[in-house]
Amino acid sequence: MPQLNPAPWLIIMVFTWLVFLAILPPKVLAHDFPNEPTTQSTKKSEPSPWSWPWP
Repeated sequence: MPQLNPAPWLIIMVFTWLVFLAILPPKVLAHDFPNEPTTQSTKKSEPSPWSWPWP
């Protein structure tokens, strides 16, 4: 039963995780966000009265 032989698959898995954990995170973290998030004020704004166009 060749599917139970871990020799070729173990090294493939190790190299795959090496790529995921060593190469990809610095590339992803190097990207800049175009818009920095701004903090919203905690003060509540007063709603303006609605002026209906019909009487």
